[in-house]
Amino acid sequence: MKQVFTALLLLVSFNIFGQYQITLNIPQYTSGTAYLTYHWGKNLNIADSGQVTQGKVVFKGTQTLPGGIYSVVLPGKRYMQDFLVDKLQKITITIKDTLRIMDMEVVGSPENDLFNKYQKYTSEKGAILQRSRRDYSAAKNKQDSLKYEKEFLTHNAELIQYRKDIISTHPESMMAMLLSAMQDPEVLNRNPITREDSVANYNHYKQHYWDGISFMDERVLRTPFFIPKFERYYREIIHPAPDSIIADIDYKLLLTRSAPELNRYMLNWLTDEYINPKYMGQDAIFVHLFNKYHSKGLTPWLNEKQMETITRRAYMQMSNLIGEKAADLKLLDSTGKVRSLYDLKADYTVVVFWDPNCGHCKQEVPRIDSMLQAKWKAKNVKIYGVLSENDSKTDWVNFTKKHNLTDWIHVHSTDNMEEQERKQNIAGFRQLYDVIQSPTLYLLDKDKRIIGKKLSFEQINSLLDVKWEKDNQ
Repeated sequence: MKQVFTALLLLVSFNIFGQYQITLNIPQYTSGTAYLTYHWGKNLNIADSGQVTQGKVVFKGTQTLPGGIYSVVLPGKRYMQDFLVDKLQKITITIKDTLRIMDMEVVGSPENDLFNKYQKYTSEKGAILQRSRRDYSAAKNKQDSLKYEKEFLTHNAELIQYRKDIISTHPESMMAMLLSAMQDPEVLNRNPITREDSVANYNHYKQHYWDGISFMDERVLRTPFFIPKFERYYREIIHPAPDSIIADIDYKLLLTRSAPELNRYMLNWLTDEYINPKYMGQDAIFVHLFNKYHSKGLTPWLNEKQMETITRRAYMQMSNLIGEKAADLKLLDSTGKVRSLYDLKADYTVVVFWDPNCGHCKQEVPRIDSMLQAKWKAKNVKIYGVLSENDSKTDWVNFTKKHNLTDWIHVHSTDNMEEQERKQNIAGFRQLYDVIQSPTLYLLDKDKRIIGKKLSFEQINSLLDVKWEKDNQ
C-alpha cells in the first residue's frame, strides 16, 4: 500500500498519436474522482481523470500515452499503485481490496505481470532487509553484529541477483530497461586509502554513471529515478568546469535527437540551470546553449516571451565571459572629462558598479577602499568605479568626498549618452557587464581580461592572493 501525501499533480497534454483505454475496477468505491498519473521525478503528473460510477472508471483518449511508470490514484488521493504503460494500451486494472492494493490484477499488458512479480518480491525482500538492518543496529555484541550483517548482505545479494535475472531473461522488456537504468555503478575500491584511490573511485563512478540508460529512450522520463539522477549529475558529479559540461551536454543532446521529448526536457532544464549559474564562469554554458540551440530555432516549443528573456539574458552575458577581454568603457568623471577603462595602467583592475543610495553599497564601498589602502594599492591594483544610476550624481559626488575615495577613478554616464547608445543600438555598460544589481564587482588582469566577476571584495582579495602566490612561484 502506498499513501499520497504531498505528490504534485499537474495536468499536461501529450503531443503524440494513437489512443489508449485504461479501465479501473474498484468495487469498494461508488463515487469520487480517480486519477491516471505518471511519475515525473519526485512528482506525480496527471495524465487523465474520471468519475467513478458503480465501482468503475474508464480513462481513454485519442492519443497514445508515452511509455513509463504510471499510477492509478483512487478517490480521496489516499491510495495509489504503480503499473507500466508501453506499447499495449488497452488495459484493465482491478483493485478488490485497498488494504492489499499490491495484489491488483492487470489484464492486457504482459509487461505488468513481470512488474507485479517484481514488486511483490522486492516488498517481501525489503521487509527482511529492514529487519536485518534494525537487528544489526540493536546488536549487543560483535557476534550478533556479524550475524545480522551477513544476513543483510545475503538477502541484498539475492535482491541484486533477482534484478539481474530479469534483465538477462527478459532483455527486451520494459522491466529490463527500467532495472538497467536504476542500477548505480559498483564501487571500484570500497576501502580507499590514498588520494589516488579516491580519484580512481570518482573516475570509475562518473564513467559508469549512465550505464543502463539510453538517451534515445523517452520512457526513462516517466520514472521516479531519471530526473533526480540527471539533476545530481550536473550538480554533484561532473566537474564544474564549463568546457567539460559543454562537451558533455552536446554529446547527450546529440543522442536525444531521436527522442524529442527527452531532448526538450534536457534543453529546458539545462537552460534554466545555467541562465543564472551557481559557479563563476558557468554563464559560458548558458551562452553556448543560446548560440548552438536557441538562436538556431531548435527550441520551437518556447513562446515569444520566453525566447525574449533567454535572448536578452544571453546578450547580457556573452560580452563578459571569464577569460575574455572586458569591454572598454569611456565614461565621464565628475568634471566631465572622459576616462577610459583601458587607459588605466595596473597589474589588476577592480571595476565596481555601485550606487550611493544602495544600502549594501554604503557598507561595502568604504570597505573596498580600506582594502585598497591597506593592501591592493601597494601591489598596483587600481579601482575603476562606475555610478550605476544616473539620478544619483549629486549623492555620488558627496559620498566620494565624505569617504575620501581619492584613489579611485570615478565615472558615470549621462542620460544623453545613454539615449545616443539606444539610437545607435550600442550596448551600454549595464549590458556589457551584466549589471542588474549594485554593487557588482569585476576583477581584470593587466591585459583587461576578466578573471573574476560578480564576487564580493573578500572573494576578489582571495583570488588576488592566489594570483600573487602563483606569480611569485
